[in-house]
Amino acid sequence: MFSCVKAYENQNYSDLKRACLRRKVLFEDPNFPATDDSLYYKGTPGPTVRWKRPKDICENPRLFVDGISSHDLHQGQVGNCWFVAACSSLASRDSLWQKVIPDWKEQEWDPEKPDSYAGIFHFHFWRFGEWVDVVIDDQLPTVNNQLIYCHSNSRNEFWCALVEKAYAKLAGCYQALDGGNTADALVDFTGGVSEPIDLTEGDFANDEAKRNQLFERVLKVHSRGGLISASIKAVTAADMEARPRVCCPDVRKVRLGHCLLAFFKSEKLDMIRLDTSEEWQKVSKSEQEKMGVTVQDDGEFWMTFEDLCRYFTDIIKCRLLNTSYLSIHKTWEEARLRGAWTRHEDPKQNRSGGCINHKDTFFQNPQYIFEVKKPEDEVLICIQQRPKRSTRREGKGENLAIGFDIYKVEENRQYRMHSLQHKAASSIYINSRSVFLRTDQPEGRYVIIPTTFEPGHTGEFLLRVFTDVPSNCRELRLDEPPRTCWSSLCGYPQQVTQVHVVGATGLKDSTTEPNSYVIIKCEGEKVQSPVQKGTSMPQYNMKGIFYRKKPAQPITVQIWYYRVLKDEFLGQVQLKAEPDDLQPVHTLHLRGRNSRQPSDLPGTVTVHIVSRASLMAI
Repeated sequence: MFSCVKAYENQNYSDLKRACLRRKVLFEDPNFPATDDSLYYKGTPGPTVRWKRPKDICENPRLFVDGISSHDLHQGQVGNCWFVAACSSLASRDSLWQKVIPDWKEQEWDPEKPDSYAGIFHFHFWRFGEWVDVVIDDQLPTVNNQLIYCHSNSRNEFWCALVEKAYAKLAGCYQALDGGNTADALVDFTGGVSEPIDLTEGDFANDEAKRNQLFERVLKVHSRGGLISASIKAVTAADMEARPRVCCPDVRKVRLGHCLLAFFKSEKLDMIRLDTSEEWQKVSKSEQEKMGVTVQDDGEFWMTFEDLCRYFTDIIKCRLLNTSYLSIHKTWEEARLRGAWTRHEDPKQNRSGGCINHKDTFFQNPQYIFEVKKPEDEVLICIQQRPKRSTRREGKGENLAIGFDIYKVEENRQYRMHSLQHKAASSIYINSRSVFLRTDQPEGRYVIIPTTFEPGHTGEFLLRVFTDVPSNCRELRLDEPPRTCWSSLCGYPQQVTQVHVVGATGLKDSTTEPNSYVIIKCEGEKVQSPVQKGTSMPQYNMKGIFYRKKPAQPITVQIWYYRVLKDEFLGQVQLKAEPDDLQPVHTLHLRGRNSRQPSDLPGTVTVHIVSRASLMAI
């Protein structure tokens, strides 16, 4: 995973440290200087800040004191409790924090070798599709010799303050961390995908079936190394930083009963362990008791998942999506594509059409096609816009409102969509850095259209699609078949036809399970549906699209029974599919292969046909 870590801003940690040791000086980062430019993107609020190195703040500074802990962090003066919650979650997994804090033993202070210290640290973050190595110096902002931002209970422990400084460097300044998003930080710490869930909107406290299903998913994410975080949504601006955010380091089913009797009882409680945060000190004892919370000395407590859904408003699942074939756990296939919303006067080249509300420009957005190759498959889709830095020169980096729609399209589509088809799924639209959707879809071909909410907005994005088997995800760039030097000799399509085979009824009696499929043939091209098993009234719901050079030739639709040794032909229909056909839906009797055969075969097929002279009409 980390063999291709990119040096952020071309600063190589080893080279810089070696140079400092050779010159016997402490590192000073020219790219993130100890000035107000690194603190604020606007104004200079508060008392005068002095930048100090850990050795000037305390005696015996350390990266870690008695190991790393998930509940000894304090947020300080900036509104970054979300970042503290993400750090707490990170600290709960050794395998994760050791990736964010690489070579941590080498970076630790060594009192026996003071000459080996160069005042330089580096950390790894996942940003916009790649791991970056961020170098910083150890100068930290203080007031009255106290760290003013994220800090530990132990005055001489500095891991969280240094990680925060590196993260602030990525964001542009410390002020840019005010009011951020835990879900984004978890992605940056892991390279996974975060799924925020609104517990109140989903009514999980009162819907037992939905709650049980959610718990199973939370348990699965936890068991496979993912991170879980819960929070209580702020109601007013005043309590924005007083609402508890907690990491959930353990999730399990706890057997009821005591001693040996417990092993003979089937009743289990869905339980989740939480680490308290600094905000819990602001929650009254009576409110904690009302929530059924008993905080232990180590800052942890257990809660039933039902109570968590009742008293908390949001939960974040950060999935670590395993793509290694060597793992014993589920392996995901990831497709990762970079794209951009760009403006152009030519509608064919414009790629900033806005959401579906803007029907005239919606199909001008980037389009990506992928395939679901199993009868039913879980698909995870995440779109992330390039993070925007906040600087004093440019001000606050605002996110665009983004989202995406997914459409089920023809099994053989190769060119961009130009008209609405069946919407298979849709994300929310939000001005968040990333938008995530988990959906179950039947076998077939799909098009994702990522958009900004309003047309004309520009920006870069990263699309990630996770499926069980390779999805062949790719961008659709062409609007229609290209003209080549052979077009004048071989001909060029004169019209486009979409054939939608809805289903069939009354098929020939089968001595075995009636497993059937449909084939659409047009000018040498063939499209075949998945097999519909165990029904004499199959609903194929399968589409094909054809760019026809010889519109006078009919399109053939055939129905076949699937057999182990040899498939059985059940009948076919032939369609003229002309653009002026005013009756798009046809229910036709099956016939034999010989067009001169007068008698119909058992069964009918229902077909929806659309033909257009313009190749960019469908």
